[in-house]
Amino acid sequence: MTHLSKDVVQECKKRLLETKANILNRVKTGRELIVSSEPSTSGDEADQTARIMQESEFISSQERLRQQLGEIEFALSRIDNGSYGVCEETEEYIEVDRLLAIPWTRLSIEGAEIREAMGRRYAR
Repeated sequence: MTHLSKDVVQECKKRLLETKANILNRVKTGRELIVSSEPSTSGDEADQTARIMQESEFISSQERLRQQLGEIEFALSRIDNGSYGVCEETEEYIEVDRLLAIPWTRLSIEGAEIREAMGRRYAR
């Protein structure tokens, strides 16, 4: 397999930065919604339960966004240090199509399969 072309790396970097901006915008919007909605102790038990469930769902989604943002930042640092596109598991280059689809990925398809198999093995 050959090394990634500069064009592929630049396209991936562009996609990473666009996704990062989108995530930051979603986080900002989410925070504004939480701040603008005043906590209410009114309503019956069902209303309060629904509110708590919404808050819990919001916190979970914010955590997923935070994790994805961390992966994006790590991918951008790999671009800067020249290690971008190398699978953490196999140490071979990640497929170009995979990088274009998921530019923050750390694993090739083979590497992902190995990790998944190991996860299943140790989950027992």
